[in-house]
Amino acid sequence: MISARGYAAQNAKSPLAPFQFERREPGARDVQIEILFCGVCHSDLHQARNEWGGSLYPMVPGHEIVGRVVRVGAEVQKFKAGDLAGVGCMVDSCRTCGSCKEGLEQYCEAGSTLTYNAKERDGQTLTQGGYSDAIVVDEAFVLKIPANLDLAGAAPLLCAGITTYSPLRHWKVKPGQRIGVVGLGGLGHMGVKLARAMGAQVVVFSHTDRKKQDALRLGAHEVVVSSNPDEMAAQAGRFDFILDTVSAQHDINAYLNLLRRDGTVVLVGAPEKPLPVNAFSLLAGRKGLFGSGIGGIQETQEMLDFCAQHGIVSDIELIPIQQINEAYERLLKGDVKYRFVIDMKSLR
Repeated sequence: MISARGYAAQNAKSPLAPFQFERREPGARDVQIEILFCGVCHSDLHQARNEWGGSLYPMVPGHEIVGRVVRVGAEVQKFKAGDLAGVGCMVDSCRTCGSCKEGLEQYCEAGSTLTYNAKERDGQTLTQGGYSDAIVVDEAFVLKIPANLDLAGAAPLLCAGITTYSPLRHWKVKPGQRIGVVGLGGLGHMGVKLARAMGAQVVVFSHTDRKKQDALRLGAHEVVVSSNPDEMAAQAGRFDFILDTVSAQHDINAYLNLLRRDGTVVLVGAPEKPLPVNAFSLLAGRKGLFGSGIGGIQETQEMLDFCAQHGIVSDIELIPIQQINEAYERLLKGDVKYRFVIDMKSLR
């Protein structure tokens, strides 16, 4: 076994604290990675504090992992020692169901194996995430990190990047379309960058105007204050596609009303309670309301290559791991632009 160090939650009430644990020795198809950077996702906080229920402890969070390969198994073909590598939200799946065979491992019909707060396919061993110095993952679930990307800024691409890229690609966002992004947080700011790089006309919806200049800097063509009825009314019937990244309660009908005929709203945020939908918001114009969850491994690699081609990384605040509990409290207040990333050399 490999001795590993990290930060873990021991229960839903405890702060994250130093934690010693073991990783498996690399098998024939495994890649051992020295973790250099790990992004901090809001879902890390939810799961560490058991806000979604069913959390497994001790828990080492983190699923936005970038590092360097230090060892590979005898049958590994895609990686060698010294390569840059990434690990996102999944580390395995059944690989045999229809979704897996189509490269949609995130929708594995037997349930994909999450990077942390899950059990390996043996049904017993807890997975532990990227708030640590090392990880061992089957090469089928390891990503190649393009060399021209800033490594710290690339880490959030493994969740925030693919979560926004996947629906933009699936619904074939293209030049000339008018695209809305609701919310300008960790997900929203990536949605703006990616949609702009795809050639779309990008409009950000924010509850206040305090993020207007930032939205324009990130690539938005226009900013609409969603709490202003006149500004919202002026946008009615103008959008081909709206990416809703907000996890707080909000009126989804207000955005369905902004769509053109056959337009689409896609939810990537996860509000705690159901959002009421007026049937006429959908019927009037044959509009669609969909959800989308991360992306498969092939699509995630495509996203990384797209970001490398267009020079896209996340806007981050780099922190030492000793500040993770403070970062969680700031995350609750929305006090980050736009993603915390842990510098793992602080762990050493």
